[in-house]
Amino acid sequence: MKKFLLTLLVVLLAIAAFVLYTFSSTGYFREVNNTESYEVIAEIPMKGAEDFTISYDDGFMIISQDDRAGRRDGSPSQGGLYYLDLDSGNFKPKLISANYTFPFYPHGISLLKLDSAHYQLLVVNHAKKHSIVKFELFGDSLVYMATYRDESMISPNDVVAFDDDTFYFTNDHGYTSRWGRLAEDYLGIGVSNVVYYDGKYREVADGIQYANGINISKDRKQLLVASPRGFKLLYYNIEENGALTHERNVDVGTGIDNIELDENGDLWIGSHPSLLAFAAYAAGKKEVAPSEVIKVVDGEKVESLYENNGSFISASSVAAPYKDLLFVGTVMDGRLVVLRKKGE
Repeated sequence: MKKFLLTLLVVLLAIAAFVLYTFSSTGYFREVNNTESYEVIAEIPMKGAEDFTISYDDGFMIISQDDRAGRRDGSPSQGGLYYLDLDSGNFKPKLISANYTFPFYPHGISLLKLDSAHYQLLVVNHAKKHSIVKFELFGDSLVYMATYRDESMISPNDVVAFDDDTFYFTNDHGYTSRWGRLAEDYLGIGVSNVVYYDGKYREVADGIQYANGINISKDRKQLLVASPRGFKLLYYNIEENGALTHERNVDVGTGIDNIELDENGDLWIGSHPSLLAFAAYAAGKKEVAPSEVIKVVDGEKVESLYENNGSFISASSVAAPYKDLLFVGTVMDGRLVVLRKKGE
């Protein structure tokens, strides 16, 4: 009897330790305060503006939109890419993907300037089979170029172009089974990766806890990867053949999502302070989820610029400044928010 009770106690303690670890490592106990130092300039109606990217050279934004809540609830609708003139002041995005009738549910995007007013746009697409779609952008006109598919696209989340013929993308999960993914999400098992394409696909980084947003440093020498499950920002040195060498991790204290660079090369990242709250929100079990915008300066100084408990902005996934404005996109909210710091 004593042996049984001792075994039961050990099992209960192990369960308690696991629960405590899961809650603490996902930000459950963190208090999120509403930042009062920003005023709302505009609320752009758009369901699931999960990612966007800005051209500071030409003053526009490309927005990736997909109604994920509708798809979750059995009412899927075609997603879209939008062009927003940031200097017009009217905050009215133009749908630029309407001519393309193939199933399109865009996720992460990457914009690469090729020459004057001519860009390449890569988009992760979650149709029946995952793919990365390549477009070219002339002004605000979008031209389809190619679709990339490969078995290495297990669960693609974000993509970044290195040049016009090569790119990197993240898989946010390494397992495809339900139980495997649950182990990744709740046990924090790091089996997601980064894949490089240069005509062939090859894994260049692995062992990552939920590889999410990805971008390239301003000097084009380092690849940056968001690991929200690890509350870390990962830095990799880019080798001549596209291979990666892990350099360091930066603890950021929040579940970082998409990574954007400002004109100085500093990083702006939409984040999820509580991953459990976000998971419940994404599953439709909670009405709101907290949001945070952080900035990483000089590759190491982490600043929390904006927080909200979800009452105004739920599940912020991307953020970037333009002049005196701060744009914030979300995973499932019905709007993209434009803010300005009070007094500026």
